[in-house]
Amino acid sequence: MKRAVFPGSFDPITLGHVDIIDRGLELFDEIIIAIGINADKKYMFTLEQRKEFIEKTFINEPRVKVMTYSGLTIDFCKEQKAPFILRGLRNPADFEFEKAIAHTNSKLSTIETIFLLTSPDTSYISSSIVRDVIRNNGDYTILVPDTVKS
Repeated sequence: MKRAVFPGSFDPITLGHVDIIDRGLELFDEIIIAIGINADKKYMFTLEQRKEFIEKTFINEPRVKVMTYSGLTIDFCKEQKAPFILRGLRNPADFEFEKAIAHTNSKLSTIETIFLLTSPDTSYISSSIVRDVIRNNGDYTILVPDTVKS
């Protein structure tokens, strides 16, 4: 079974994330959406809310699992017997950032990182943009799956 971990904070999950997951399912038998826990980070949505948003988004897709973890992503991958990390790239800055992490992970483990470019219609969406739109009472509903809309 080809299993990949798609790590992130998903604060909140966006249509860009959904795009990468949906397309990743064409490559992998199972994707574990791994919500990272970082005690130093302040989140807009609770861990429970973020997990629920994702679970409801993929309720009809049994090949998607949602889990939480802390520590190194590669250690979580090893625990889950997932030899791949799935990441989405929106722009050159994402690539440079993700490349450094992928190189570090490859030095520390045998975990392989697979990059997918975001679709043009979602490449501008990020969780931080969504949070900013929400904070300023803008219409964020076109940026997230229905499960995030209140």
